[in-house]
Amino acid sequence: MNSPWKGKAKATNQDYDDLRPTITYRHLLSNNLGVRDPLRVVALCDSDAFYAACERARLELNPSVPIVVQQWESLIAVSYPAREFGISRMDKIKDAKKKCPNLIAVHVATYKEGEMEPGYWKDIDTRTHKVSLDLYRRESNKIITMFKEALPTGEVEKASIDEAFIDFTRPVREQLLERYSYLAQVPADAPNGIDSPLPPPPLIKWDDLGTVLLPEGTDSAGEQSNIEVDGDATWHDVALSIAAELMRKIREDIHSKLGYTTSAGIARNKFLAKLCASYKKPNSQTILRNQAIPNYLHPLPFQKIRFLGGKLGDALAKEYDVSTVGDLLTVSLDEIQSKFGENALWVYEFLRGIDRTEVKEKSALFKSMLASKNLPKPITQPSDGHQWIRILAAELALRLNDARESMPTLWPKTIVLHARKGYETSRSKQATFPFVRNVTVDVIATAADKLWKELTGDAKTVNITSVQLAFTGLEKAEMGQKSIEGFFTTRDVQQTSLKRSREEDEPLVSPENTKLALPEFSYVEAVSFKCTRCRKTIVLREDQGTGGPNEVAQRLATLRSEHGDFHFAQDLANGNDGSVPVPRGSSSKRKKVEPKGIAKFFIKK
Repeated sequence: MNSPWKGKAKATNQDYDDLRPTITYRHLLSNNLGVRDPLRVVALCDSDAFYAACERARLELNPSVPIVVQQWESLIAVSYPAREFGISRMDKIKDAKKKCPNLIAVHVATYKEGEMEPGYWKDIDTRTHKVSLDLYRRESNKIITMFKEALPTGEVEKASIDEAFIDFTRPVREQLLERYSYLAQVPADAPNGIDSPLPPPPLIKWDDLGTVLLPEGTDSAGEQSNIEVDGDATWHDVALSIAAELMRKIREDIHSKLGYTTSAGIARNKFLAKLCASYKKPNSQTILRNQAIPNYLHPLPFQKIRFLGGKLGDALAKEYDVSTVGDLLTVSLDEIQSKFGENALWVYEFLRGIDRTEVKEKSALFKSMLASKNLPKPITQPSDGHQWIRILAAELALRLNDARESMPTLWPKTIVLHARKGYETSRSKQATFPFVRNVTVDVIATAADKLWKELTGDAKTVNITSVQLAFTGLEKAEMGQKSIEGFFTTRDVQQTSLKRSREEDEPLVSPENTKLALPEFSYVEAVSFKCTRCRKTIVLREDQGTGGPNEVAQRLATLRSEHGDFHFAQDLANGNDGSVPVPRGSSSKRKKVEPKGIAKFFIKK
């Protein structure tokens, strides 16, 4: 039975019943508790106005100088000094300079034909240049490396080019046992042995650790809150304070060595760490104690929280006549699942500060490298494509050589050229990429030019609006191989080609490429499948369509399985009880299948 009330009642203590868990010796001395570890500490570190900071450091400007980074006519980064003049990324460059006459505007570096590296040119034109983010990638990797070197037992997950999640749980546990050595042994008189609670924690000195969010007695509106939490320190607070010390030291090192300021959020999980990282920017860090979670979340507009905005947020606001997290807390799990499906459990938990996603370190080994250009003016003559191929080849050459500095035996197995007209499915050609001693623009462009000729054939005119050039199958040579040439040895079953569907008739490898001395690694990245039930073509997202063939195939298999689960859920929702779907070719009229539950808010139209 659905509740007749709207979500305006007060939140109570039972909505936050996991803020002061009993921490035992078993919790402290175990190493495999994962996301349910009551001593878990996660941080999100965000580089402040990163692109602008990179350009300021490159130009050796004073940190107080207002600077923006532009890409064509749009702003992609605004420094904090520039923001003081009311400038935002929504401004056009002309309007920004009106607000701040002394503003320094730097156009992002670009590639152009004839140049081996990107540069800061005066004659920038989207019709002849391609944006380069290489400087920012390099600087981002330097920051990630500093985190990994400072925390060899921690987990560092690169969330984006300017953000990283850090799981401090293991480094903090090591510090706890070092600083409070009496915790390493279970006392002989412990009533429950290893499951006995830890003794009371020591006093914590929060000075200079950052902004500490504490339990308060009033909410943002100033009225008395009925969420009452004991403010005494816990062992999790001790863990937070140690993580804050470690984070402060790393942030100071980043600033002194690289010149970048950062802001961090430190809490018990990824969701809360990201949420509080922006609490007091720039150049700050915020610690969210468990006891402070209710008062921190309670007044927040829930539609400002990631994943809770957009159509889902609008539906929640309309259904329950609510606007804040505190308003939604009064909606029971049964109620929200009855309206939005069983998967709405994550919404229920997010509102209570619960997030069980792991911090997963991403491999430094790239499976693919992609350089692409959406063309403002379509290529109409096949001969005009070679200009863009050289520009894309320059980017790939730079990125591969950069990567090989730290991984000298890294080499791509395949070079792939994609071309697309408008929003149509792209066509592609690929070939084995031959080993050479020195990777140059000429080497890559020569290989890509052959693919371009195969792709365009004898056509006199073309209409291409997007060109992509990629390396795939990037791997390192195994230890013990005498030379990188040994890396190209086939591995029987593992190199089975992925076949393109019969609807696409492009040859996988041209006859020219079969004459290469190196073995073939022929595959085409299948990124879609056609569902036999709804007859729709289901396609991987663009960012999922790159990588090695096994990786792409695994993603596609997962997508196929999820799509099958979707139909199964629909059968149950429609009362089919597992009945056999109408076979293809049946005269029965098919009804359009519409997603239900929370899934319908995440379906692309």
